[in-house]
Amino acid sequence: MQDLLYFIQQLINGLTIGSAYALIAIGYTMVYGIIGMINFAHGEVYMIGAYTALITITGLATLGVAWLPLVLLIALICAVIVASSMGWAVERIAYRPVRGRHRLIPLISAIGMSIFLQNYVHLAQGSRNMGFPLLIEGGFRFGAEDSFQTSISYMQITIFITTLICMTALSLFIARSRTGRACRAVSQDLGMSNLLGIDTNKIIAATFVIGAALAAVAGLLLGMYYGSIDPLFGFIAGLKAFTAAVLGGIGSIPGAMLGGLILGVSESMTSGYLSGEYKDVVSFGLLILILLFKPTGLLGKPEVEKI
Repeated sequence: MQDLLYFIQQLINGLTIGSAYALIAIGYTMVYGIIGMINFAHGEVYMIGAYTALITITGLATLGVAWLPLVLLIALICAVIVASSMGWAVERIAYRPVRGRHRLIPLISAIGMSIFLQNYVHLAQGSRNMGFPLLIEGGFRFGAEDSFQTSISYMQITIFITTLICMTALSLFIARSRTGRACRAVSQDLGMSNLLGIDTNKIIAATFVIGAALAAVAGLLLGMYYGSIDPLFGFIAGLKAFTAAVLGGIGSIPGAMLGGLILGVSESMTSGYLSGEYKDVVSFGLLILILLFKPTGLLGKPEVEKI
């Protein structure tokens, strides 16, 4: 019984982290699905969203605003606005001027933007870890008091619910809205979409903005979950989210969700049953196996060459 409870605990922990990975991974997969390129500055946009949320929460505390729902709502709105603006700026500065050039040029441009944003936060906020206040405390415990107990915190429940809401809203937006239909059209054929009167520049910018907004939500959630952030906070999470996007099938939104959950659970199980030092080995080893036997990822589709 204790083994089962321990397994359930690791599963809950893994799904918690995996949900946040999925939110970040969607930014990678949407940009790739539209323009066929990887936004390597996406992790830094996520990090800036977390810093914006922390600064907002600290400012509200200074002003004496203490009602938790209002604090979280204002922090979330500010993080989304700043991160979305940053996502738009990345597309406008690092991608649009070099779009259509050799694929290596936008890649170098994105890496340069990533380094710039990282160092900007270093200079503006310092390189030390910054504590994130524990705003959501408590939780539920299951099992006998004299043995191992499975617990799920209110913070984990908040992450699950927020992720579900964001995923549902995104799916409805892509499936039913005019902009969502335009996104699907551009992802299928950029040139033909231009001929049909779709403003592809606006659609591409909207894709960067949507991905950045979801990354900001993940930044707030993971900042509160881990309790601290630093300028490298985005690099590690961005790398994991990129791995999740490739694992699920780069360019597939359901694949990004599935890849994030698989990656989170594999890390949690490795940390729980082996050692935390091996979690990255297992995660990237799993990625290598998937790519060896299914190069397009779990839910990815082979790219069709148009002649």
